[in-house]
Amino acid sequence: MVSSLSLSACQTPPHAPVHIAGIAWQPDNATANPKGTWDRLGAHTLLVQWTTVSGSAFIAGCGGAPVPVLPDWQRIAQEPWAQDVILGLAGKFDEAEARNSLDSLIAQSRCLAAQPTPLHVVGWYFPVEVDPTWQDASKLGPLLAQLPRPLWISAYDSANLGPAELGNFLATWLPADVGVFFQDGVGVYAREPRVALDYVNALEKRLGKARLRLIAEAFRPQIGGGFRAATPAELTAQLANYGGRDVYLFDGPHYVSDETVEVLRASLQLP
Repeated sequence: MVSSLSLSACQTPPHAPVHIAGIAWQPDNATANPKGTWDRLGAHTLLVQWTTVSGSAFIAGCGGAPVPVLPDWQRIAQEPWAQDVILGLAGKFDEAEARNSLDSLIAQSRCLAAQPTPLHVVGWYFPVEVDPTWQDASKLGPLLAQLPRPLWISAYDSANLGPAELGNFLATWLPADVGVFFQDGVGVYAREPRVALDYVNALEKRLGKARLRLIAEAFRPQIGGGFRAATPAELTAQLANYGGRDVYLFDGPHYVSDETVEVLRASLQLP
């Protein structure tokens, strides 16, 4: 495991201001019409997790049944928190199924990336998440060559193998022109924020700072199953560790209400 002390001299100091660069959105029927004030946190980039998932299409024309209410992409394109959009492509709800369907998902993703939208698309996101327990992850590398750039994937470390191990795992097969959204794991209680920062430091060193973005999980496990929104106090304590980083909240429409936005603005002393 990479020691945080060994990297501290060359990293952004933790007391630097928090920078909420964007929000993620996992489209579903409940949030087909996302509205919020996330721009008041500084968010200007929208990361859309997918535009087709398990046969449900949020953008028509590439297979799948249109969802009951299609997102108003024209209105979303005008939102201040969606000035720039990283557009998610084709995915599946079930992770194992997604990993076993790479060829078909890549083909569908190529179609989706070619569809015209009113959005200011600055990149694409392939929503098959990777972690070191995926033994065949390396077969994804060559397939990603079929998708447009700039291109992003997401990675996590549910097995807690360690920052250096995750960096080595990615570096062995991920194309050098593909970026990574690292999921901090705080929302599922996989690790504390300060440990998540160790991962960010190590991944930046291994992959390059330009290829790494941080996902702050804005949810927590709920008693009885499922997830709830993190409280403003929980989010404040989490985000306070990430000063100087480009942070993306996962996800805005489900978990970060307008009320939470205002509390965060005050508690994090955001401009």
